[in-house]
Amino acid sequence: MAAQSQIYAGAFADPVFQAQSVFRVLMDGLARPGTVASLAALASPPLPLGKASGAVALTLCDHDTPVWLSPALAKSAVPQWIAFHTGAPVTETKDDARFAFIERRGAVPSFDQFALGTQEYPDRSTTLVIEVEALTGGQPLIARGPGIKDETIIAPTGLPDPFLEFWTANRAIFPRGIDLMLTAGDAVLCLPRTTKLSAREA
Repeated sequence: MAAQSQIYAGAFADPVFQAQSVFRVLMDGLARPGTVASLAALASPPLPLGKASGAVALTLCDHDTPVWLSPALAKSAVPQWIAFHTGAPVTETKDDARFAFIERRGAVPSFDQFALGTQEYPDRSTTLVIEVEALTGGQPLIARGPGIKDETIIAPTGLPDPFLEFWTANRAIFPRGIDLMLTAGDAVLCLPRTTKLSAREA
């Protein structure tokens, strides 16, 4: 019974209002890359999916958006939770997914394994939602590009070692490529494919 209750509980108390609130935060985050924002409307998904990642799923996923889940998430109650609350189908094929979710400390596949869109339809790509340890306190990276005045510094903790290599390869195929949302606790940091990242010199 406990497993069943996990599936049915934990969604927004006021789905329309709270989804709109989260949507505004996410759109603002994509328009201002590198900005850390809190999601006031939190979900309580089954572990190991984090609260902010759950809120993203409830807001952006629906029956037209296939979802890929990391192995740990796929073995939990998360697939049934997402299916029940959003109607989104879960796919085992990365490049079929419109959204992909990876839990904190989960292995992050190289970004080119996901849908990258086409030159004609660059929007037909995957948005990766990756939970990290924290959105501050990590190795500083310089972010530049549309929506950023001059440059800004981001420093998420818990990114995979080859992250910058993954991102540089992703940026090189613009306008194709994945978009990225990093979550931690109740916070989110968005990195659209237009953002250029480089290591900050010591």
